Parts: sequence; C-alpha cells; structure tokens
Amino acid sequence: MMDSPRDEEPPEVEGFLRLFTTGVRRARVDWGKDTQFSEAWYWVIIIVTLLGLVMRRDDLMLLAAMLLTVAGVSWSWSKVAFVGLSYRRRFGETRAFLGETVGLDLVVENRKLLPLPWFRLDDVFPRQLPLEGGKVVFSGATQRGQLSLFFFLRWNRMVTHHYRIHCTQRGYFSFGPARMETGDPFGLFRQERRLKSRDWLIVYPKMLPLTELGLPAKGPFGDVKSDLPLFQEPSRPMGVRDYSSGDRMRDIHWKATAHCGRLQTKVYEPATHHSLVVFLNVATLAQAWRGTIPERLERVVTIAASVCGYGAERRWQVGLYANGALPESDQPIKVQPGRSPNHLVVILEQLAAVTPFATAPIEEMLLRESTRLPWGATLVLVTAIVTEPQVAALQRLRSSGRPVVLLALEDTPLPDGLEGIRTYLIPPGDVLRPEMAEEAA
Repeated sequence: MMDSPRDEEPPEVEGFLRLFTTGVRRARVDWGKDTQFSEAWYWVIIIVTLLGLVMRRDDLMLLAAMLLTVAGVSWSWSKVAFVGLSYRRRFGETRAFLGETVGLDLVVENRKLLPLPWFRLDDVFPRQLPLEGGKVVFSGATQRGQLSLFFFLRWNRMVTHHYRIHCTQRGYFSFGPARMETGDPFGLFRQERRLKSRDWLIVYPKMLPLTELGLPAKGPFGDVKSDLPLFQEPSRPMGVRDYSSGDRMRDIHWKATAHCGRLQTKVYEPATHHSLVVFLNVATLAQAWRGTIPERLERVVTIAASVCGYGAERRWQVGLYANGALPESDQPIKVQPGRSPNHLVVILEQLAAVTPFATAPIEEMLLRESTRLPWGATLVLVTAIVTEPQVAALQRLRSSGRPVVLLALEDTPLPDGLEGIRTYLIPPGDVLRPEMAEEAA
C-alpha cells in the first residue's frame, strides 16, 4: 500500500522548517521582563507558515508575513529610538539664597524624523526642596525621590516641562541620575538608557544685617582706625635690608647674611587692610557624638555668613574656618583671608555645604590655624555652645595680642573666664526648617 502524499513533507517545507529551527536555536536572547517579544513569536511564525504551505492557504502565509513584518519593524524602531534623543535640566539659577524660588525646565528633544509613540522619564530629585508643578514620589525615609513623566514625542520636536523649586533648606542638592525608556509602537521591544550626569543647586545660608543679630551698628569687632600700614605681616616676607639697631634677632635672614658678609634683616609686606577671620563651630552639643540640633546649627551658619558679608562689604580681608566637613569628605573647611570680588561667593558656597559632623574640637582648630593668619586679624568664634577649652583658647590668643570676639547663642550657658573678651549673645531666632517645606510650597 502506497503512502498518501500528505504523509510526506514537500522539500520546500522541510528546508523552511530546518532553516527556522536552526535560527531559533542560534538566536536565544534574554529579552527582559519588560518586553512583550519572546521566542514564542518565532514558533508562531513558523507554525503559521508551515500551515500555510501545507494547506496551500494564502491567508495564513499573509498572516505569517505580517507577523514577521511587525516583529522586524518593531525591533528596528526600538534600535534607533535613542538616536538624536537628548534630555537636560535647565535651571533658572544654579545658586540661590535660603527662601528664594528657582525655575527648572526639563527639556526632552527628539532630533530625527522618527516619532516616539511613548516615552518615559524617571529623574531623581532631592527631598529637602519642595517642587511646584510636579509630584516627586518618595519611599521610606530616603532623602531622594523620583519624578516620572510619560508622554508622546513627535519627530523633530522638543518638549519642555516647567517647574519651580522652593529653596527651603541650605545645602548642596544634586538632581539625577535620570533613566529614559522608550520603544516601538506595538510595545514589543523596550530600550532603556541611564544618564549618570548630575546637576547641582547650591542654596546659600541667609545673610542678615548685624543689627538684626543684636550687634552694635558701629565697631562690633573693635575699632578699625585706618587702612595705613600700622604693622608688618610676618607670614609674607618681601625682601631683605641691612641690619639696624633695634631689629629683632628672629627677623635676621641668615642665608642672605652669609652671602653678603653683613647682617641682613627680613622685610615683610605691610598689612594695609583689616582682616576678619570667622571660626565656625558646627557642634551644637557638648558631646558631639550625641548628635546635633539642626535649628541651632542653621542659626550659627547664618551668623557666620552675616559676619563674613559684613566684612566683605567693607572691603576687608575675610576668611572662614569651620570644623564641619563638606559632603562626602572628612576634611575641615578652610578659606584663607582674601578680598577678591568673588571671595564672598566662595565662602558662601562652603557654608552652604557644611555638614553637622565635627572633624575636631573648634579650640584645637582655632589655636592651630591662628599661627598661619595675619597678625592683626580679628578672630571671631561663632558657636552654639561655649566650653571651658574654648574660653582657654580665646584667653591664650588674647594674651598673645590677638583681637578675639566670641559670638554665641544667648541661651548658651557661659563658663567663667571670659573677662576681657568681647562677647555677644545672639538671639536663637527662627530658621526655615525642612518640616516647614509644605507650608512654604
């Protein structure tokens, strides 16, 4: 009995089946959990094609061709989705003062003739700054939240979303990284791209007139008689001269003496400008390991910024030292005295970034750094707590001829030994706290 012709596969069917099964084995790809395309599509196309060949059905062959076309178009579409696609954050200002509002534009641009039927953007925003015009989702107690956008992006089109940021807290705030996701019109393939770049917004501390802090309007740091060269600066030698009677032995330049064969004395650069150096103590408790009081820290930072602004306004040389570290650093803050046009900006940026972590006791820093400062500089200690070691350091500097000033919060208990030290007690005042963000928004 001869076999029926239907029991034998035509040669073209056998070759077609071998070709597709081999391709499937070689094209095993992990498409990911978000895609709708899988290896099942291969088998559906194979089965529909075989049915069309065996049953001589043109409609099944057309269906197989349509499925293959859809898969090919979707895959090609997703592969070129990120070509000419860009995303950037555009701040109205990258630096602002506490209490101000800054504009922010999120710009997505598609510079190609192919539209994107769907586009998803997830960007990371700080929790401390309220956002007006959008909703940032936070999980748990983390300080970072996520802003999500989903929209259709046409060809050669730029989409801009406008927001406003309320600067309710001092600090350095990073925006990013961002994640972009898009794909084909049929939703079979998805492409994802992560942007590691970040943008920073610096919020300066508040600066107040010294009279609002309770300091006198005139001469709060002592009398500054004139800008004439009243003394020389030992840390800045400018040359040598012949020795004359009355010169100090420690000012003799021994190498120049040996070279010339007669005594030579160092000549120092005259200190023609008054110097004001602020030492900020970030510790708000006597035992720093017990934690910090954010309101008191913000108050002393405001006082330090106001004092530095007072000196810069009068063209004094202003410096800043703090025992608080910068973010992601364990080094204390040191800004040497200067009076360049942007020197106050540098100081404010350092104050904006200061953290409550104390790297060392402020009295140690005060004694160590004072030896490198101009001799006639006024040293101002700004602190929320006053301890006996601090008082001992101030008295030591005062006895050596250094002008010293103490600025402390008025609810701080003062130890004995402050006789002869110019001391001001500053009202604790009110600062804009993070928990007030909802009201500010």
